[in-house]
Amino acid sequence: MAMTFLHEALVFLAAAVIAVPLSRRLGVGAVLGYLAAGLLIGPSVFGFVSDVGNILHFAELGVVLLLFVIGLELQPTRLWALRRSVFGLGGIQVLATTLLLALAGVGFGLTPVTALVAGTALSLSSTAFALQLLAEKNQLTTHHGRASFAILLFQDLAAIPLLAILPLLGAGTAAAGGWDIATGMKAVAVIVIVVGGGRWLLRPFLRFAASAANREVFIAAALLVVVGTALLMQQAGLSMALGSFLAGVLLADSEYRHELEADIEPFKGLLLGLFFIAVGMSVNLGLVARAPLTVLGLVIGLVAIKAAVLYGVARFAGQSRGAAVNLALYISQGGEFAFVLFGVAASVQVMDRALADLLVVVVSASMAVTPLLVMLNDKVFRIGCRVGTARAFDTIETRDHRVIIAGFGRVGQVVARVLRTQKIPFTALEANFEQVDFVRKFGSKIYFGDASRLDLLQAAGADKAEIFVLAIDDVDASLKTAQMVKAHYPHLTIYARARNRMHAYQLMDLGVPHIMRETFLSSLELARDVLLGLGQQAAEADTTAQRFRQHDEALLRQQQAFHHDEARLIASTRQARDELERLFEQDRAAVKPDGQ
Repeated sequence: MAMTFLHEALVFLAAAVIAVPLSRRLGVGAVLGYLAAGLLIGPSVFGFVSDVGNILHFAELGVVLLLFVIGLELQPTRLWALRRSVFGLGGIQVLATTLLLALAGVGFGLTPVTALVAGTALSLSSTAFALQLLAEKNQLTTHHGRASFAILLFQDLAAIPLLAILPLLGAGTAAAGGWDIATGMKAVAVIVIVVGGGRWLLRPFLRFAASAANREVFIAAALLVVVGTALLMQQAGLSMALGSFLAGVLLADSEYRHELEADIEPFKGLLLGLFFIAVGMSVNLGLVARAPLTVLGLVIGLVAIKAAVLYGVARFAGQSRGAAVNLALYISQGGEFAFVLFGVAASVQVMDRALADLLVVVVSASMAVTPLLVMLNDKVFRIGCRVGTARAFDTIETRDHRVIIAGFGRVGQVVARVLRTQKIPFTALEANFEQVDFVRKFGSKIYFGDASRLDLLQAAGADKAEIFVLAIDDVDASLKTAQMVKAHYPHLTIYARARNRMHAYQLMDLGVPHIMRETFLSSLELARDVLLGLGQQAAEADTTAQRFRQHDEALLRQQQAFHHDEARLIASTRQARDELERLFEQDRAAVKPDGQ
């Protein structure tokens, strides 16, 4: 048994390590690599692993962990704010897609009940696939990324009544464990317990685990929270993913949020990869070989119908054409929950086993098609690829302000507060629409837009301003903005925030005259306080900090000329360190006789 387990583990690890880098090199993403690896090692090709059902069941823990991490990033206030998107967009998508697919099923000769069940199951998309693809491309916070999440969340919620209704439609109710009023009340009670009890119990439990001052214990506690909540939901007949999501939401505002996310991330990545491999293993190539045109036609039909509905829903909700196209591409596949629904439908005799097997292949194939469609759009059609500028910049007042602040995060906000105390007007620009909406709640005047765009700078009055404060956090965006300002508004004096020393070198290369490394002065002040804490006199500590600052700033200017030469940069840094130590040693030697 142990040898079998180790053998399978070796096969899975080898398949992932080989397939995923190859797929990334081909530009199709990790998900398709996992699918291809599963297909090759599964029973349809080489047959290295045959127990697909158990592997898929275990790998669902990856989806559970994924939903927990997503819940951690979604505070309850934000979840409440998404209620219209969740029940509006999600409800319309599920109902419209179910109706169209059911009508198509009836047209192919299915009974109305079977067609309705198949259409409903196929209307659900793959939470794991879609969110993983969006995360890989850093698009979870875009318009189509947030809409995708809202629709997927509604689909997870909709799966609960689907499981309740299915046994009532067929002859094999007992086989599915039928739902009744008592079971429904039990499910509601469990949700209340998880939400109500979790709010009062989870934090004290994690605080107790953290008191052990042992990282392994805290990781075990985090996994216990996720798995325990998921199993509690499953025992009530609900979705494990829904339970873990609720647990994550309850902890989103806690002081353990970032620690939990960091601890869960490695397990989530490995198990989610295993889930994708298991999906690839479940594809029945024999069925595809017997009816290739049927499978191909059904896959095209499924993706086309879902994409059309999603595009229409997004446009109806006021989203741009690009955002609507992206939404349609990312969640037009079938979902993993369809595997469960088709299995239950076949067991209660609502659907023939042969039809259930065919639809499982169609869903799996539609998952494999999704990364290819996204890649095709990115490389060829490029519709909606500039997701960061989907929302037009805000109309900016035409008053002439002497200062423009680009980037309204930690640094930009402090600069703005100081200017406000001196009654100096400024124009603040921020490219993150969520940050804009958040800051505006506190009464700050700020405009949405990418400061590297010439039209936005013109609208902001850059031709009449005197000072340009470059406080953008992202290094590439900061450099791009600096280039734009230097090229088109050379009269503007740029005061730039640098993330680190290398960022400072790059800004200096562009001719930016005033650069402040964001942590340099605060670190220097902290070092001064440490010297005071060790008993140094204030004057001596001040002199030390000032001498170090002058020396380091001179070194920065000196090293700019060869900062691309790593070997020379390292040698120069070591030499400068030794020189500085000698200077301080000489100072101490000069002071010592007077002190005796």
